[in-house]
Order: sequence, then structure tokens, then C-alpha cells
Amino acid sequence: MTNPITLKQLTNQEEASLLDQEFLKKYPWYTSGDYFLTCLEENQQGRRVTLMCYYADTLAGCCHLLYDSSYPHFNQNNIPEINDLNVFPEFRRKGIASSILDELEQIASESSQIIGIGVGLYKDYGAAQVMYTSRGYVLDGKGMMYNHAEVKPGEQVRVDDDLLIYLIKQL
Repeated sequence: MTNPITLKQLTNQEEASLLDQEFLKKYPWYTSGDYFLTCLEENQQGRRVTLMCYYADTLAGCCHLLYDSSYPHFNQNNIPEINDLNVFPEFRRKGIASSILDELEQIASESSQIIGIGVGLYKDYGAAQVMYTSRGYVLDGKGMMYNHAEVKPGEQVRVDDDLLIYLIKQL
């Protein structure tokens, strides 16, 4: 049986527009704009790799590999960051996220011995937390971050998508 999963790097404005349209349809929190055009520019500049994932020729999600992470520890140590892994709900549990991570880890291994990833702390991120640790990612030891800044003891922060822990993996 042929593998129905195909990965393709973002290369043109039509693909950026398709990503924008599909995210708008799938996610109520998404606001249409220039995000994927910016991603396209960064792909062309070599600052990012955006992988689009297709399942049986239908767009099923995407993910990015950032060479200039916004997380200071990764940025200062030239650790590429897997960022914003999104598999559309109807395509989950089909091996898509694993295929994306396999490919991004391979790409990162060409220039780095370590790769990093951030993950949220509330229940919606539970499946991702389990998947990343099962793939060999471990805590980076820097604690919780909110908007890429360390959360210090006694501070109060909002539990939302900006409250993360970061993980690393030896390649």
C-alpha cells in the first residue's frame, strides 16, 4: 500500500494563500493575514523551513523549523526549533505529526546536533507532550516560559498558549 502522506516545503504565494484559507476554515482563533506570506519569505531567505503536509492529496497541516528561534536559549545556542505543529483535526492519529517531525529532525541534523521544541502546559497539549517525550525529547532545564521570558517563583502568569516549557533532543 502506498503511503498517503506527502510533505512539501512552502515555495510560492499560492501555497501560502492555501495555508491561510485552510487555517481560517479549520481554526476559529486564526485571523487571516500575512503570516504565511512572511513564512514564505523566511523560507526563501533560509531562515525557516515550512513543511506542508498532504494526506491523499488533501492539505492536512503544516509545521515550521526555525533557525532564528524567539526563545532566547535556543537562539543564543543556535538550536533550531520545531514550531507550530498543526495537523488538522480530521487528519489526526494517522502518523502525520510523526512524519513531519521525522523530516524536520533530518533537516535540522544537517546543521545541528540538537533540536528543540516548545509545548504548552495545559490539557490541550497533553497528546503533544506524550508524543515529544516518546520521541526522545527531554526538558531543557530552563523552566516555564511566558512569551519567551522565564517565569520566576511568585509570579502570576496566564495559562494560555504562551505558557510553555521547552524540550531538546540530541540528533
